[in-house]
Amino acid sequence: MSWCRLVGRSAGASGRTAHTTSTVSQTSLCGKCLCWDSTMSLVYWDLDIQTNAVIKQRAPSEVLSPHPEVELLRSQLILKLRQHYRELCQQREGIDPPRESFNRWMLERKVVDKGTDPLLPSDCEPVVSPSMFREIMNDIPIRLSRIKFREEAKRLLFKYAEAAKRLIESRSASPDSRKVVKWNVEDTFSWLRRDHSASKEDYMDRLEHLRKQCGPHVSAAAKDSVEGICSKIYYISLEYVKRIREKHLAILKENNISAEVEAPEVQDRLVYCYPVRLAIPSPPLPSVEMHMENNVACVRYKGEMVKVSRNYFSKLWLLYRYSCIDDSGFEKFLPRVWCLLRRYQMMFGVGLYEGTGLQGALPVHIFEALHKLFGVSFECFASPLNCYFKQYCSAFLDTDGPCLDFFPVSGSFEANPPFCEELMDAMVSHFEKLLESSSEPLSFIVFIPEWRDPPTPALTRMEQSKFKRHQLILPAFDHEYRSGSQHVCKK
Repeated sequence: MSWCRLVGRSAGASGRTAHTTSTVSQTSLCGKCLCWDSTMSLVYWDLDIQTNAVIKQRAPSEVLSPHPEVELLRSQLILKLRQHYRELCQQREGIDPPRESFNRWMLERKVVDKGTDPLLPSDCEPVVSPSMFREIMNDIPIRLSRIKFREEAKRLLFKYAEAAKRLIESRSASPDSRKVVKWNVEDTFSWLRRDHSASKEDYMDRLEHLRKQCGPHVSAAAKDSVEGICSKIYYISLEYVKRIREKHLAILKENNISAEVEAPEVQDRLVYCYPVRLAIPSPPLPSVEMHMENNVACVRYKGEMVKVSRNYFSKLWLLYRYSCIDDSGFEKFLPRVWCLLRRYQMMFGVGLYEGTGLQGALPVHIFEALHKLFGVSFECFASPLNCYFKQYCSAFLDTDGPCLDFFPVSGSFEANPPFCEELMDAMVSHFEKLLESSSEPLSFIVFIPEWRDPPTPALTRMEQSKFKRHQLILPAFDHEYRSGSQHVCKK
């Protein structure tokens, strides 16, 4: 893991001592009221820290506010899109979708997407996603796994040779490609029959040799088919976004709310960072049920239930009180909590452990040190579920605002982006533009993986950046992350 301090001019520490531990009262639901008891519990955030982030005053956003009916439809369509992706990979390439590839596709698409939906892409160039294409191609003709034993290595070599031969014979490939692959596969089968005393390392060396010889020809034969998968998923997503948008506009029309608003005048002045404001009013929201099961809050809408631990439910309540200005009676709190939890569940929560690595957070003592020593008070990549500070950017414009749409001129920031190559590269470009254009104290402390085989553009660019002030590399097993599913984890 690589830790880089990308900084223009030192923003300095804020002078406020960071808390060693943070506490928050727990909540229980009594009818329609939230009642606070005196139980204190150790939690993993400090929402008392004030921001030192300075931005230019901004106009309210014209995105539509979350609504349970819309979020329910979006979640159903995302599940269908994931299923389409699985079926295309199995039918066309005979493989299961690479793990996390759909999640990384959504992250990578959002870097270039100009569409209206906060989650699904609908206006992207190029249509074929580099991230999805790369990950599928890496698993062709078969997915390579970590090998511990000799017999596993032998079986993997045999399966790769067999799959390469089958693919090259079933696709339109040049005679030379067919000849190269066929000769190398037959040579591998002959070696497997002949050498019964080979070690695990011998099998792995032979597999690497076979991949180098056959890989380019296999990839060329599969290229059109894989591009077809990527473009098909994108165009289905585009149609789904149209359906979601139509549903949202119909709800606004039913409540006599116009989706067209005049852009208000905004003064050209610097202000301390404040939460995203929406220009289009939220319609009345339907009722949402909630009950407690042991230490877990269960929030249900139309039979679809999402869960969050009691402590994290308390945290969402505190964040809502800090930032919500259109709901003084807190009547929309539970419907919005359901939308939020459903959104993250659909984005990262499908499959056992899928997505949690993309949502991991730094340990609490790291945030305490960053605040105390560097004055950090803002997270560039977080969510209401895993943030430490109350000031942060998230993946969604209709809840918190993405980092790439955030333009501070001063302040101290922490950035721990999801490990998507395109997103990390876009982050570096964004930060360098901010540092270049600001004459105020501005710094970013960035945490990214040390991927050097091949090296990621983001890591290379930061190491060579004129703004780099310090770099620290933490070896494997010498560092840790907090789970991306911390809001539902047991103690």
